[in-house]
Order: sequence, then C-alpha cells, then structure tokens
Amino acid sequence: MTVDPRAALDRLIASLEAHYTAVESKHGDDDPAVDDAYDVLADAFEVYDDALGTVHGEALPFYLAEDDDEDEDDDWEGDADDTYDGPDLEDVEEPRVG
Repeated sequence: MTVDPRAALDRLIASLEAHYTAVESKHGDDDPAVDDAYDVLADAFEVYDDALGTVHGEALPFYLAEDDDEDEDDDWEGDADDTYDGPDLEDVEEPRVG
C-alpha cells in the first residue's frame, strides 16, 4: 500500500507539533508522554520518507539512528583498531590573523 506523500507530510508536521507540546509540558525526565510522542514522530518520519521515495524517487537528507541499545555509546570502550590517528588538538596551531 502506497501512502500519499502529502498526507504523510501532514502527519509528520502534526507529529512534530505534538512532540514539541509533550516536551514543553513534560513532568520529569522520564515522562511517558514524551516517549510516546517520540515514537509517533519516528514512525511518521519513516512513513513520509518511504512515501517520498516510492512516489517521487527522492529521499530525505537525514535518517533516524538505530535504537538497538540506547546505552551503547556509554558502554563503548574502543579497541586498538578504533584509535584516532590524527593530530592532537593541543598540537594544532591556530591561524594568525593580520
């Protein structure tokens, strides 16, 4: 079933507004209304992106990150293959003006 991109865009805009309202009036850091609005917004984004691609062959210039593990970045310790090989920021001289 192909969704009309205009209808999907309208739903996305409404979801953005609902998410903002939930954030603006949240009750604490773990307000379920914000989580619910986030989920609805993410779904509306995906439906719009799919409809845009199916009907017009176009895509949005951004994507949703995968939510496999919300704490994944907190647990990352890296390994020898993931080290930064560029210059240290302390060693980079700032350009002189004038």
